[in-house]
Amino acid sequence: MKQVIVVNEVLKLPRGKLAAQVAHASVAAFLETEPRDQMAWLEEGMPKVVLKGEDETALRELEQKAATLGLPVCLIEDAGRTAVPEGTVTCLGIGPAEDAKIDEVTGELKLL
Repeated sequence: MKQVIVVNEVLKLPRGKLAAQVAHASVAAFLETEPRDQMAWLEEGMPKVVLKGEDETALRELEQKAATLGLPVCLIEDAGRTAVPEGTVTCLGIGPAEDAKIDEVTGELKLL
């Protein structure tokens, strides 16, 4: 079990903003996950990986692919109070789910 967060790299978010957006994606995707898988992931120590996504289009494509595979997924759109305009797609959370299923969606992406 793992969770993956894909970051919209074109934004070049400041570190603090990036950390907050990754946290939003992690929690939101977790809340979309079946309770059985939530518990399994928690018991494994909540493994997660943060990856680079090219841009908003790439994140939306990954979201569709993950949803098609039945993975828990949540696209994060910023509230627009600080570094980016309201509605800007910053991150995509996928999982927690089985590693192999998530790798079908994000296996080609590079680590942040």
